[in-house]
Amino acid sequence: MSEESRPADTVPEYGDTVPEHGDTVPEYPEYPEYAERVLEVAELIPPGRVMTYGDVAEWLEEGGPRQVGRAMALYGSAVPWWRVVRADGVLLPGHELRALGHYREEGTPLKGASRSAEGHMPRLDMARARWDGAEPAPGRAR
Repeated sequence: MSEESRPADTVPEYGDTVPEHGDTVPEYPEYPEYAERVLEVAELIPPGRVMTYGDVAEWLEEGGPRQVGRAMALYGSAVPWWRVVRADGVLLPGHELRALGHYREEGTPLKGASRSAEGHMPRLDMARARWDGAEPAPGRAR
């Protein structure tokens, strides 16, 4: 379904191109409140730490990893998107180099890639990098 033929009050289809929105969340009637909450959690994650999509859903006590991933895909550019990750520690496909730059800058624990790994891209060391939200992020109270 093209953007021109879609009714104005529907959520875009997965894979649709979403226009750049800067630091605001576009208004899609069925999604903005949940997406705002997902983005708020992403902003709580301290530098050098990560939460999985499932961790964020559990924190919110609503939705699941797919809903969090959808919110991050549509609106995540306004927050530290590289801190919300896959549970297996694989870097976000298509954004590996940008994410890796952020991880190195923040000191996020990484595991070296094996020689058999495609592109020899490291993974996140989830045992050390995962943040459970138990301790407050620097400068923030929970």
